[in-house]
Amino acid sequence: MSSSCNTSLIKRCPDSEEDRAVEEASETRHFRTLFISDVHLGSKAAKTDFLLDFLRTHEADTIILVGDIVDGWRLKRSWYWPQQCNDVVQKLLRKARKGTKIIYIPGNHDEFMRDFPGIHFGGIEVAQRIVHEMADGKKYLVLHGDEFDVVVRNARLLAYLGDWAYDTAIAINVMLAAIRRRLGMPYWSFSAWAKLQVKHAVNFIGEFQRVVADEARRAEVDGVICGHIHHAVMEDIDGIHYVNTGDWVESCTAIAEHPDGRLELISWGHKISEVPAGKRAGKLVPILLPKPMPEAAQDDGIRAA
Repeated sequence: MSSSCNTSLIKRCPDSEEDRAVEEASETRHFRTLFISDVHLGSKAAKTDFLLDFLRTHEADTIILVGDIVDGWRLKRSWYWPQQCNDVVQKLLRKARKGTKIIYIPGNHDEFMRDFPGIHFGGIEVAQRIVHEMADGKKYLVLHGDEFDVVVRNARLLAYLGDWAYDTAIAINVMLAAIRRRLGMPYWSFSAWAKLQVKHAVNFIGEFQRVVADEARRAEVDGVICGHIHHAVMEDIDGIHYVNTGDWVESCTAIAEHPDGRLELISWGHKISEVPAGKRAGKLVPILLPKPMPEAAQDDGIRAA
């Protein structure tokens, strides 16, 4: 298993535009490629403020959106689209206008985008899946991964029920986080714990990681980059480099390709705090991410949101 993490702090915004420009210029990191998935815009669980902070301080020649960027499932149930969702979209469109190549690979929650392969929206290209060649010549299959989730593929009703249960777990997560903060206790993700319990009991996805690696092997590539199961990891599976981008609901993670082709798992993880609208947050405390699963549990996969 080969991975590295870089944790940063969200800082109090500068008081002036000039200060903000100076701060951003001094902290911006530039990569060859950024891979981001499972933002779930339209869901109250989406950490849009964290993603905006990440996008302000990270640039790339290419940004590949690996599915579930917009949460169409939740928007169908009840419309929720605050200004920060618009801000994320506008930030991406602005990067595209400035020359960043952006490719959008739809997932199951934004499957409506799958009707537009090859179409460009404001400079953002839609594709079902792609083969991305790294700077070192290695080739990676890039896809969301839901087609390998037996629940989404074969039992849509069960998948929707699982999605509702995940919403409930996230709501509980918010309440528990607030209580633990007041008690001076570190962050603990109830939703991540709950997903593991459901996974062991029902085995919704099973051999997800191994099956995705098998798909990459059939495509005759060196690795695979996917999302869907909200579990960021980089590891070798029988000669295939399996990479999962994670999510922007709990862990706030992305995969970055350096100019030499080296991949880095970036955890933009902070203590998840609910800040009332219109109020500026002070310095945030890094969160404690859930402990990695045992190898046997990783093979089973995780229930997707």
